Amino acid sequence: MSQKLTEGEDFYFNEQGLMVLTAKYLLKRGYCCKNACKNCPYGFRKEQKQADK
Repeated sequence: MSQKLTEGEDFYFNEQGLMVLTAKYLLKRGYCCKNACKNCPYGFRKEQKQADK
């Protein structure tokens, strides 16, 4: 079952034209993917991702 995303609420496009998920959407999703998302509401950061390698 797929859910329709709403621009401005669930995502936006950055200066390079890439889709960026919002913290609101990531919280709604309910888990951290550990990909160091720009708006990660779970506190996972790029430094942690590099340390996990």
